[in-house]
This record gives sequence, structure tokens and C-alpha cells, in this order.
Amino acid sequence: MKRVFIIMAALVCAALPAAAQDGYRIKPGDLLRVEVLEDSNLNRNVLVLPDGNIALPMAGTVQASGQTVAQVQNALAAKLGPNFATPPNVYVGVDRLAEPRAETGTARAVPVISIYVMGEAAKPGKYDLTRGSTLLQALAATGGFSKFAATKRIQLRRGSAVYNFDYKAMEQGKVGISNTRLIEGDVIVIPQRRLFE
Repeated sequence: MKRVFIIMAALVCAALPAAAQDGYRIKPGDLLRVEVLEDSNLNRNVLVLPDGNIALPMAGTVQASGQTVAQVQNALAAKLGPNFATPPNVYVGVDRLAEPRAETGTARAVPVISIYVMGEAAKPGKYDLTRGSTLLQALAATGGFSKFAATKRIQLRRGSAVYNFDYKAMEQGKVGISNTRLIEGDVIVIPQRRLFE
């Protein structure tokens, strides 16, 4: 009898992480893992942007904020469906939660802004930086670039405006990427390198 109880307790504990994700509502800044069984080229981590959307090739943008993992999974499967002969098997999981902002109770607290980095950064995600931080400091906070990063086409998205930067030219002192100050909600996009880039 004791052995049956231990086995049942182990099964219940094993199911807890999955049950926790079922009821969790996705928030901006969360990092989601998307896997498509039929096309591994679509497998990736995607950042939930400040507007609550995620973007996936062949699916476009999907509202993720406020949704459960299952709802996002179903929405992606529906958007990807026309691109496949049979309905695709799409799996979505929360890879990393958005980091909560530190509560400050003193008047001397350092002001913090939240920015988002997506694409071919070493560690894409949401970052809380001190006010006045530069684009170069944000890139350093992410740990640099992945080996597939197109460093000549870095984008800073601020609202509807898009600013393009060439990291290689900045290293040679040709552009002022190091002087570009970030503001709350900025999104840095590091695209994937093209074949002969």
C-alpha cells in the first residue's frame, strides 16, 4: 500500500510543471519555445514583444500576451496550416519568464528602463537597464551575437520608427552606435545572416 502511494505521488509531481503551464497567461517579455514537427527550420525561441505579439515565419504575427500556452499553440497551428498538406504538429512552451521589475522603496533608486532583444543575440529576451544606457551597452548585456548574426543589419525599433546600424562599421569608428541612447520599450532586432553575407 505504501509503495502504491509513493508511485501515485511521483506521477502527480511529474504532471505539475505541465499543469502549471496550462493555466499560465503569457506576458510581454516571456521567451517561448516553438517547435513544428513537420519543419525543423521553424523551431526557435520567440520573444513576446511589448505589444503582446510574437512573430514566426510562414505564420506572421500572433497575439500571445494574455493567452495560455495551448491557445498560442492552436493559433500558430491554424496560421501554419495552409502551408502544409496535413495540419502541422506545433508545440509551444515557456522557455523563460519575463523578469519582474525590482520594486524600489528609496528615493535614490536608479531609474530602470525595459528593452527587448530578439533574433541572433547570444541571449535574446527582456533586459532592464539603467536609464541612459546605450545600444552598445545593451548588446554587451546580451552576451554579444550568435554565430549566425547579420551584424551589418542591426535594427533599433522605437515605436513605428526603425533605425539601422552596422556593428562592424561602429568598431572601425565610422558610426555612432555607441552614443545611441535607449528608451523604455525599445526593441533591438538582430537578423540572421544571409547565405553570402
